[in-house]
Amino acid sequence: MVLTPARVEVLVWVLIYGGLLLVGLGLAVRRVHGPIAATLLVFGGALAAAGVVLIWVRSRMKER
Repeated sequence: MVLTPARVEVLVWVLIYGGLLLVGLGLAVRRVHGPIAATLLVFGGALAAAGVVLIWVRSRMKER
């Protein structure tokens, strides 16, 4: 799979919004089940951070 700038842009938004969704779910669940909430918060934060890193990667890519 070749990572074109358009594919990277789509991946950026999927990672950021997916990560924020998991963070929101983790915050909503934290009173009911702490370990699941912590897992959701960690994975969601990691996905959102990966999306931010891909924004930087996309800014360094050459246009075809």
